[in-house]
Amino acid sequence: MTSTALLTDQYELTMVSAALAAGTADRRCVFEVFARRLPDGRRYGVVAGTGRLLDELENFRFGPAEIDALRGVVDEPTLEWLRSYRFGGEIDGYAEGELYFPGSPILTVRGGFAEAVVLETLALSILNHDSAVASAGARMVSAAAGRPIIEMGSRRTHERAAVAAARAAYLSGLTATSNLEAARTYGVPSAGTAAHAWTLAFTGPGGSDERAAFAAQVAKHGPETTLLVDTYDITTGVRNAIEVAGPGLNAVRIDSGDLGVLARQVRQQLDDLGATGTKIVVSGDLDEYAIASLRAEPVDLYGVGTSLVTGSGAPTAGMVYKLVEVDGLPVAKRSSHKESHGGAKRAVRAARDTGTVVEEILYRDGAAVPESAAGSLNLRELQIPLVRGGDRVDGVPTLTEARSHLARGLVTLPWEGLGLSHGDPAIGTRYVNQPEAS
Repeated sequence: MTSTALLTDQYELTMVSAALAAGTADRRCVFEVFARRLPDGRRYGVVAGTGRLLDELENFRFGPAEIDALRGVVDEPTLEWLRSYRFGGEIDGYAEGELYFPGSPILTVRGGFAEAVVLETLALSILNHDSAVASAGARMVSAAAGRPIIEMGSRRTHERAAVAAARAAYLSGLTATSNLEAARTYGVPSAGTAAHAWTLAFTGPGGSDERAAFAAQVAKHGPETTLLVDTYDITTGVRNAIEVAGPGLNAVRIDSGDLGVLARQVRQQLDDLGATGTKIVVSGDLDEYAIASLRAEPVDLYGVGTSLVTGSGAPTAGMVYKLVEVDGLPVAKRSSHKESHGGAKRAVRAARDTGTVVEEILYRDGAAVPESAAGSLNLRELQIPLVRGGDRVDGVPTLTEARSHLARGLVTLPWEGLGLSHGDPAIGTRYVNQPEAS
């Protein structure tokens, strides 16, 4: 077991230390994870990372090495408390793959103040990263309108973040990843062929030999491979590819230039060469806007990297971890522009009989489920149990189930909610039965 206990901020342990001294460490508290707003221009968010958080929570233990590292950071009574630390509370939350909106109680953590406050950084670092990637990925999938997308951003982010990003991308609907650790750890389908270096390697005294590079690749992997045709001249590259692999070549890839124009030219050339079934793969700094602009072009598959793993302009989901209840009493921040609603909350989403969602309703935990402001609509509870007594509950959705859940959820959004243009959240959030916070 590799401990995750030091994947945290020091101020959490200084709070634990002070709480132990003040006798407040065991006060029953409720913390909530939510986003005050969506990133600029976004109409919805996608919850991702919950499964990873539950995995890391199981390893959130302070062993001898972690205790030694904390000597001089906190005092001995605190170190003694940390030695036996194990979260023993309850966690509820939105299922992975669920859509969220401003104020959605994505995660609710119940426990003693000390045991719960110390989880803040772990929860936020995972949920903020993974949800940002999944939210960007879902927009790309919508823009692709059914065409597959491969995640290939490992070289554009931290090596460990790349694995998490590949998982989140698959959850969001992408077809495969180039990252082999994500394939091993999470079972994400993997894909990959060759880079420009492969073609350049076939250069000798007589110059470059693109045909030899293609021939060697096809000899090893068969015509089912994808040949990268833009190392030198694309027209020549396509001709070489079909002459070497035959008209049954699986695909050619274009990684530079005006992709729309080139895709049309390459499609015509392939058809003229009899390779009517050879697909066209495009890559090279694609984001959801670029994908949408290529929707009318003869592109069969997209490869996305940098934009995806950095959240396509929103590298964090902006989620916060806030104390909302102490010993049954609601508490809330009043800081300017950082206000929060006190008290533990539940959430339901209202939908018409057609399945289209119209609003999200937050209400006081323990109160009766409210009716929709729009009348008698179908209401669905959003939070599910995740942890009880410190242990993960049975039935937490798998990655595959989360992927399917998101695909179904996107269909329920009003049509304008799937647009890439700036606008308000796809549905509004309404608070009812909220207690007065102290």
